[in-house]
Amino acid sequence: MSHSNGIRAADLGPVTWRRSAAATAGAENVEFAVLDDGQVAVRNARDPEGPVLVYTPAEISAFVDGAKKGEFDDMVERRTSD
Repeated sequence: MSHSNGIRAADLGPVTWRRSAAATAGAENVEFAVLDDGQVAVRNARDPEGPVLVYTPAEISAFVDGAKKGEFDDMVERRTSD
């Protein structure tokens, strides 16, 4: 079954959502779930029943590779120690 971007997370059926181990409950988190057709759904944890974006494994792989190489570091707020 192919899924479309914008589908509500609640309409995906039973999936297991995962987030970074560094994430905290109730905070601003992005969650990922592997769907029955192998695609990967991405949602905002603050809106768990809301819309999701759906990506192919190749698209997720390219993103993760870029993230590991620091290609998106400029998008993240730098935390300063107090």
